[in-house]
Amino acid sequence: MVVEENRTMEEGLLRHENDRDDRRITACVILSTFVAVCSAFSYGCAAGYTSGAETAIMKELNLSMAQFSAFGSFLNVGGAVGALFSGQLAVILGRRRTLWACDFFCIFGWLSIAFAKNVFWLDLGRISLGIGVGLISYVVPVYIAEITPKHVRGAFTASNQLLQNSGISLIYFFGTVINWRVLAVIGAIPCILQMIGIFYIPESPRWLAKIGLGKEVESSLHRLRGKDANVSGEAAEIQVMTKMLEEDSKSSFSDMFQKKYRRTLVVGIGLMLIQQLSGASGITYYSNAIFRKAGFSERLGSMIFGVFVIPKALVSLILVDRWGRRPLLLASAIGMSIGSLLIGVSFTLQQMNVLPELIPVFVFVNILVYFGCFAFGIGGLPWVIMSEIFPINIKVSAGTIVALTSWTSGWFVSYAFNFMFEWSAQGLCFLYYL
Repeated sequence: MVVEENRTMEEGLLRHENDRDDRRITACVILSTFVAVCSAFSYGCAAGYTSGAETAIMKELNLSMAQFSAFGSFLNVGGAVGALFSGQLAVILGRRRTLWACDFFCIFGWLSIAFAKNVFWLDLGRISLGIGVGLISYVVPVYIAEITPKHVRGAFTASNQLLQNSGISLIYFFGTVINWRVLAVIGAIPCILQMIGIFYIPESPRWLAKIGLGKEVESSLHRLRGKDANVSGEAAEIQVMTKMLEEDSKSSFSDMFQKKYRRTLVVGIGLMLIQQLSGASGITYYSNAIFRKAGFSERLGSMIFGVFVIPKALVSLILVDRWGRRPLLLASAIGMSIGSLLIGVSFTLQQMNVLPELIPVFVFVNILVYFGCFAFGIGGLPWVIMSEIFPINIKVSAGTIVALTSWTSGWFVSYAFNFMFEWSAQGLCFLYYL
């Protein structure tokens, strides 16, 4: 009886020690997360690049509006290609080597843009950059989620979105004052840092378990949790979960079209269509064109917008767990609709020459309203919801379809934006309002 009590006490102490080790945030976890989100920063730079560089590129390379619109939209074309293969690459190559692949495509893309002498190299660079971005959008959050302790996983994973916004902020803030070629070189720097940093971070223990490397799982966990940490419990849990997921995930591509999955698939695709057809890609890529049309200073508008981008991302991180998904989506959609409507009204008043001195400020303020509402709901929540609603057996295939929907609809919006905006600025804003 005493022996059993002692054994129970010993097991309890070991379990408590395992839990304590599982919750430890080490320097290796912080370093690994920082290295991973370097490419997310480059992603943000790519998203905002066309806004600040538009005038200079078109003038220096003598591009037409159609050519520059194609250049901007090719990020989405490459993104669709990257998203299509991201899941399989992450499984075959592992998370670290997939990050290397991201870096290769991004660095080649940025340097191709930086040294472009004609539209061919400009477009090739943008497509290559898009492929890298498509891979980044999958592998970075997956890697971070797989290396971090459970109690801080959400916050660490959210740093991916924060660094994307930081990249956009940098480009908006300096895009109008730095040469577009130098700006492209700056965009490549985070990926170069990541290529070096990857040598010093461990592989994901979950991927190591997936390919049957049991000893390497514990080695990776020791680096992540500390050399003196007892990782046997976490390692065993990962091994068990990996086997369960492999058994549950055996299904064909056609399974996701079964009647029982149809509603979740429609929800996932519908959310992505709402996200993109609301016009966010077009406004992000070409915000300077809107400022110019409204008569607002491009340089001042970009700088203020650059400062505004990061706080709006932080607000979304704070609200998402407090308010819940559906209320945030509804509030975000209503706020974006109001912002689009008021921008459209502003351009209508501008055409009528009513309050001409107030229109530039009114347009700018409502763009901030639009993007502020976009950030805390429709901007990021569709991806979060997508990861939650699909059963494990169709998660990869359904996730691929939803991601492709996002990238292809984003391509349509970003390519058509300039033409539609020149045709009727207020008409386009009223369309986004609907």
